Amino acid sequence: MTEILGYGEDSLTLWALKNHVSTILQTFSDKTGPSECLAFYRPSFGRAGGKDSSEFGEFDAIIVSRENVYLIESKWDRDSSSDKERNRPRSVQTLRHEVFSWYLTHWNRGYCGHWENFLKEYGDDLKKTLRKRLPGYDTTLRKNLEFVLSSILEHCRSFSGLENIKNVLLVFHAGNRPTLDVEGFTPICINYSQNATGNFIKVC
Repeated sequence: MTEILGYGEDSLTLWALKNHVSTILQTFSDKTGPSECLAFYRPSFGRAGGKDSSEFGEFDAIIVSRENVYLIESKWDRDSSSDKERNRPRSVQTLRHEVFSWYLTHWNRGYCGHWENFLKEYGDDLKKTLRKRLPGYDTTLRKNLEFVLSSILEHCRSFSGLENIKNVLLVFHAGNRPTLDVEGFTPICINYSQNATGNFIKVC
């Protein structure tokens, strides 16, 4: 197998999905085994968009266990942002979590293949609550949402609402573990220094 070395947040996130899912599960006392989880790597829901748009960007990852759904943003200690901003989610990322949580708590298996019913019942609610529009039927965003939402509920059979949604901030550091207190997110620090070659991480 070809050895793949990657650089930056995206590569670190993929490396964590391959090697550190157990760290995330243990943080929440989730008894699901890592091999029982479903993971989406950088699932796209369009660009970040703005108010009154339907697009809301992409997560760095989503992990689905038998018990919970983990919505993940990643931060890297070599990010060029200021120390104050580096390990905090931006407002557009916070909104992404709010929007997707809205979808998860309103979606059910009966809407799969019947997006027009979902649009009819909840289009006004999403616009009123978060100033976002539901996408039309003939859009890539609708297809992505329908697939991801249905896959999540199929895998996480115990899902019942917001209590099963966990907002996670993965913070990758090279030994200088930061002290974090991020409202609305559970920070999980992962030291990548032992697995790095120079500034590159061995993905596989």
